[in-house]
Amino acid sequence: MPLATVNPATGETLRTFDALGAEEVERRLAAAEAAFRTHRTTSFAERARLLNAAADLLEADEREIAEVMTTEMGKPVTQARAEAAKCVKAMRWYADHAEELLADEEPAESDVKDSGASRGFVRYRPLGPVLAVMPWNFPLWQVIRFAAPALMAGNVGLLKHASNVPQTALYLEELFRRAGYPEGCFQTLLIGSKEVEGVLRDPRVVAATLTGSEPAGRSVASIAGDEIKKTVLELGGSDPFVVMPSADLDRAAQVAVTARVQNNGQSCIAAKRFIVHTDVYDAFAERFTAGMKALKVGDPMDEETQVGPVSSERGRADLEELVADAVERGATVLCGGERPDGPGWYYPPTVLAGITPEMRVHHEETFGPVATLYRAADLDEAVAIANDSPFGLSSNVWTRDEGDVDRFVRDLEAGAVYVNGMTASHPAFPFGGVKRSGYGRELSGHGIREFCNITTVWQGA
Repeated sequence: MPLATVNPATGETLRTFDALGAEEVERRLAAAEAAFRTHRTTSFAERARLLNAAADLLEADEREIAEVMTTEMGKPVTQARAEAAKCVKAMRWYADHAEELLADEEPAESDVKDSGASRGFVRYRPLGPVLAVMPWNFPLWQVIRFAAPALMAGNVGLLKHASNVPQTALYLEELFRRAGYPEGCFQTLLIGSKEVEGVLRDPRVVAATLTGSEPAGRSVASIAGDEIKKTVLELGGSDPFVVMPSADLDRAAQVAVTARVQNNGQSCIAAKRFIVHTDVYDAFAERFTAGMKALKVGDPMDEETQVGPVSSERGRADLEELVADAVERGATVLCGGERPDGPGWYYPPTVLAGITPEMRVHHEETFGPVATLYRAADLDEAVAIANDSPFGLSSNVWTRDEGDVDRFVRDLEAGAVYVNGMTASHPAFPFGGVKRSGYGRELSGHGIREFCNITTVWQGA
C-alpha cells in the first residue's frame, strides 16, 4: 500500500510520500538507542515537563490536526477535535500520575526479613526503544495512549503508523520535537508493512505494541516471539450490547446508535452485536432502527455530519460482502444496506435482524456502520450469544437489576463490562481484551508497567 493521503469523502489522492530508505531507518534506530541512554536517567519532573509541553502544543493545534485526520481517514471533524482533546487529557494525566504509578513497591516487613534481607523492594525501570505499529481509525489517540505512558516510564518510541495517515504520523513526530524532547525520543518511521519485520528483529528494539487487525497481530506476535521480545496487542472486537427488561429503553436505544456509529462505525470497541431480551426486543428494535435512520450522513468536514465515509474502497466492499452474505442466508434489513450514489466511500447506517451462526457477520467484525440484532429468551441465552464470538474486547449491559449485573460481570468474556453506558477509554482504567482481541493492557497503571523491567532489589545485612 502506498504512503498517501487519500480523501475517503472523494476518493482523491491528495499527497504521496516516499518511504524511508534502509540508511535512514538505520540512522533513526541508532538515534533511538542513543536517546534512551539519556532519557532513561531523567527525573519524573523533567519527563512531566516535556509531556505537558507537548499537551499544550496539541491543545493549540486541535482544529488544524482535526482537519488533517478527517481528510486522511474520514471521521466527522467534530469527532476528530474530540479525539485531539482526549489525547491532551491523557498526556496531562500521565504527566501527573506516572511517578506515583511507578513508585517503588515494598513487600511486608515480615516477608523482607523472612527472605534474609535487611531491605527489599520492587522498582520499575524502562526497557528501551519500543516499536508501535498503529492503525488509522484513531490516528492520534491510538499513538498517544502508547506514547504518553512509554515516555513517562523512560522509554523511547518508534512509530510505524498506518499507510493512509502519513500526515498525522509526521505531525506526531514534530509535536514531540517542538515540545523539547531530545532527538530520537519519539520518531516516525514512514515504512511499508514489509519493513516492520526488519525493525522488530533489530536488537535495539526491545518490545512492540500493536493495535490493528488480527492478521497484523499474528505477524508481529510471531516475529517478536521468535526474538523473545515483549508485545502488547489490541486487535479486533465485536462487542455485545445487551438490553434486559429492566433497562431504560429510550436511553439504551439512544446510546446504542452512538455506540454503533462512533467514528463512522470503525472502532474496535464500538458496539456491534445488539442482544435484546425478547420481552423488550420489539420496542428496542423500533427505537434503535429509527435512530439509525435519522443519522445525518455526509461530508465529514460539515459540523452537522454524524456519519462520514468509511476509510477505504476495500473497507466498504468488505461491509457489502458481509451484508450480502447475511441477507442471502435469511437476515432481514431493517434500514440501510445499499451503497449510495456519488463519490466517496460512503455506506449507510444499517440494521440487520434475524442473525444466525451460519452467517459470516455472526463471527466476523463489521468495521463500519452495520449493526446486528439478536433476540434472547433470557439472561442465560443473552450471555451465550454474547460469548459466541472469537473476540472479547469490551461489552455493554443495560439493566437495573443488580442480580443481572453480577451475572454479566462474572460471565461475559471481555476485557471490560460497561453497565448502562457506552464503552469508552479513559487513562485511569486499563484497556484491552481477551481471546482474539489480544493480550496485555494499555492505559492506567497496568499500561505504563507493560514496558517496564519489573526489578527485584534485595539487600543483605
